[in-house]
Amino acid sequence: MKLYRYLTGPDDSAFCHRVTAALNQGWSLHGGPTLTYDAEAKRVICGQAIVKEVEGDYSPDLKLSEL
Repeated sequence: MKLYRYLTGPDDSAFCHRVTAALNQGWSLHGGPTLTYDAEAKRVICGQAIVKEVEGDYSPDLKLSEL
């Protein structure tokens, strides 16, 4: 089955480390990153879609961050 996640967070090294960790756990980038500006917090927010192929059947109870 193909899994999909969308990671979001402030544009900082912690976000980059989350994406890097996912890549090293077998996830792949899906499309380009997205950026938006949070005017209230005065910071840029990043988003990155990632996908992964795994064995098994899909269930809404899956904890995607643990696969």
